Amino acid sequence: MEVTAVEIWTWVLVILSFSGYLYIGYSARVRDTKGFYVAGQGVPPMANGAATAADWMSAASFISMSGLISSMGFDGAIYLLGWTGGYVLLALLLAPYLRKFGKYTVPDFVGDRYYSSTARVVAAVSAVFISMTYVAGQMRGVGVVFSRFLGLDVAWGVVVGMVIVSFFAVLGGMKGITWTQVAQYGVLIIAFLIPAIAISLQLTGNPIPQLGLIFSDIVPRLNAIQVDLGFKEYTEPFRTRSMIDVIFITLALMCGTAGLPHVIVRFYTVPNVRGARYSAGWALLFISFLYLTAPAVAVFARYNLIDSLHGKSLEEVRQINWVSSWEATGLLKFDDKDGDGIIELKPVAAESEIVIDNDIIVLATPEVANLPAFVIGLVAAGGLAAALSTASGLLLVVSSSVAHDIYFRLINPQADEQRQLLVGRGVIFLAVLAAGYFGINPPGFVAEIVAFAFGLAAAIFFPIILLGIFDKRTNSQGAIAGMLTGLIFTASMIIMMRSVPLLGTETAIISDVFGISAQGIGVVGMILNFAVTFVVSHLTPPPPAHIQELVENVRNPLGAGAAGGH
Repeated sequence: MEVTAVEIWTWVLVILSFSGYLYIGYSARVRDTKGFYVAGQGVPPMANGAATAADWMSAASFISMSGLISSMGFDGAIYLLGWTGGYVLLALLLAPYLRKFGKYTVPDFVGDRYYSSTARVVAAVSAVFISMTYVAGQMRGVGVVFSRFLGLDVAWGVVVGMVIVSFFAVLGGMKGITWTQVAQYGVLIIAFLIPAIAISLQLTGNPIPQLGLIFSDIVPRLNAIQVDLGFKEYTEPFRTRSMIDVIFITLALMCGTAGLPHVIVRFYTVPNVRGARYSAGWALLFISFLYLTAPAVAVFARYNLIDSLHGKSLEEVRQINWVSSWEATGLLKFDDKDGDGIIELKPVAAESEIVIDNDIIVLATPEVANLPAFVIGLVAAGGLAAALSTASGLLLVVSSSVAHDIYFRLINPQADEQRQLLVGRGVIFLAVLAAGYFGINPPGFVAEIVAFAFGLAAAIFFPIILLGIFDKRTNSQGAIAGMLTGLIFTASMIIMMRSVPLLGTETAIISDVFGISAQGIGVVGMILNFAVTFVVSHLTPPPPAHIQELVENVRNPLGAGAAGGH
C-alpha cells in the first residue's frame, strides 16, 4: 500500500510530539500527594495560564467548534460566547476565592465549606460523572484523528491515546500533566493558526484571518451561495435553533465552564491568590488566539467545502485525494438520491446527497485548501494535543475525587503518602480504560458530548460554589438537596432527550422542553438547584459560626492580599 506524504508528515510530527510529552511526563514524576494533585502549588502563573488554556481548549474547541459554526452559522456562536464568557465568569468571580480557600479539589471545597461528608461524597460522585462524560468527547477526537491520518482503526487509535495519557498522568500526576499541557498548548495553537493564516491569504488576500473575514467579501459571497442552494443566509440568526434554545445553551456553557472541576483545580496549582488572578489573565489571552480565529476558519471551511463538492459528478469528486481518504473513515458520505450522477448539498438533511460529520471540518480544511502535507500533519498533531491535554486533566479529577475525597478523607484517613499515591494512580488507570470504551463507542459527536458535561457542571456545581462563597447562610442540608436536584433532573432529562441503546430506545423519549434542547437543559437544572438550596437552607438551622466566619474571611480582600504574598 502506497504511503502518502501526508501520512509520513503526520507520523513524524505525532511521534515527535508524543515523545516530548512522554519525556516531560517522566521528568516531572512525583512522589507525594501535593505534587500529584496540585503540582506542589509551585507552577508559575504564565505556565499555568498556558496549561489552563490547553486543559480547557479540548478536542471540542479544536476539532468540533469551528465545524459546528461552519454548519450552523450564526447559531454556532453559542459555543464561542458560552465557553469564552464562562471562562471570564470563572476567572473573575470564583477562581481567586477558591484558591484562597486552599484545598486540593472541588469536592474538598464542598466538603469543608458545607461541613458534611455526605456533601463531599455527592460532589465527588458528580465530579466523576461530569469528567467521564467530558472525557468521552476527547477520546472520540483521538479516534477521529488516528483513523484518518495514521490509517489506524478508530479503536486502535483510542488505545494509543490511552497509553500516552495514562503514562504521564499516572507517573507525574498534576505536575506531569501541567508541564505536558504547556507543550500541548504550543502544538495545538500553532496547528490551528498556520492553516487559518494560509487559507485566509488564499481566499481573501489577507494573512490575518480576522481581518480577512471582516474586510473582504467572503461572507456576502457565502451568504449568496447559501441562498442559491436553498439555505437561509449563513449569518441569519436562529435558523437552526430557536432563540430560547440558543440563550439556554449559551448560559449552560457559561455556568458549566465556571463549575468544571478540571478547570477549577488549575487555580490550586499556583503559589498564591495573586498567582491565580495572573494565571487567569494569561489563560484568557492564550485562549483568545484560537477563539478569535475560529469564526474565520468556519467561514473559510464552509465556502471551500461547497465550492469543492456541490454540483460535481460523483466520479469527479471521488478522484480528489482528501475525499477518498475521509470517505473511507465513514465521516464523509455521498448518496446520489436522484441518480443523475451529480451530488448536491441540500437544506433538508434527509434529502442532501452530501453528509459531512462536523468533527472532520477543521481536520479536513487544510486538505480541501490544498495546503502542504506538513501543515495537514501539523493539524492532526494539534487535534491530538487538544484531546489528550484535556483528557489528562479530566482523568486526574476522577482520580482525586475517588482517591483523595472519598478514600483518604472518608474511608482511610490514616493512609500514608505512598498508599494515597498508589490508590490515585490505580483510579487513573481504571478511568483510562473506561474513557477508552467511550472513545470507541461514543454517545454523540465531540462538541455535543462536551456540551452535556457543561450542562451537568452548571446544574450541580455552579450554584453550590457561588453560594458557598457569597452566601454564608447556605448550609449543608441545602447544598446536598440542591446538588442532588441538579444532578438527577439534568441527567434524567438528557437521557430522555437522547436515544439510549442500553435502554432499548432508538429515538429520544422527548425532543425538548418548551423549546429547550438537551444541551441547554442544564440551565433549568441550575435554576432548580439554586431554588432548592436557598429554600432548604432557610428552612433548616444556619451553618456553625466558624463556617460563617470562614466564608467572611475567604471574601475579605485584605485576606486575599495577605495570601497573595504581600
